[in-house]
Amino acid sequence: MPMASTRPHTDITITPAQPFVDLVREFDASVDNLYRAYIDPTLIADWLGPRRFTMEVVRYDVREGGSWAYRHVAQDGTAYGFHGVFHLVRPRERLVQTFEFEGAPGHVTLDSAVFEPLGGRSRLVARSVHLSVEARDATVASGMPAGITEAFERLDEVLEALK
Repeated sequence: MPMASTRPHTDITITPAQPFVDLVREFDASVDNLYRAYIDPTLIADWLGPRRFTMEVVRYDVREGGSWAYRHVAQDGTAYGFHGVFHLVRPRERLVQTFEFEGAPGHVTLDSAVFEPLGGRSRLVARSVHLSVEARDATVASGMPAGITEAFERLDEVLEALK
C-alpha cells in the first residue's frame, strides 16, 4: 500500500473567464517567519523562483510606495528581470504589490498575499489579478503553476532553517 505524501499541497485555482490565479498553501512555520521570508531580500533570494536559476536582488524596499526588482540568472548567463511596487504593507498580515516580467512589458499583475496564523503554523492566501483572461492564460501556459509549486517547496526549506 503506498504511503500518503506529507508534502504540503499548493491549491491553485484558475477560474475560466476570470483573470485571476488564486493560491492557498499551508506552511509548518509561524506567520512571523513566513512574513519574514517574504520581506527579507536575503531570504527571498533563497526561495523565490526555480532552483535552476540564481537570483540577484537589485532592490527590495518593503514599504508602501517602495519598489522592488530582481533577476533570475541562468547558468549560461541569461538574465530574466522582474520588478514592481509595494502598494499595501501590513506586517504579518498582508502585502499587495505589482509584478511585471521585463520580457513582457506592460503585462502587469496586482498580487496580494494574506498571512493567516494557524497556531504555530500558517496559511498563505494569494491572488494574482491579470489585465485579461488571455494574459492570465499566457502566464499559466508559461509554467507558472509548476514554478509556484517549486518555489513553495524551496520556501519550506528556508522556513525549516529559521526554526
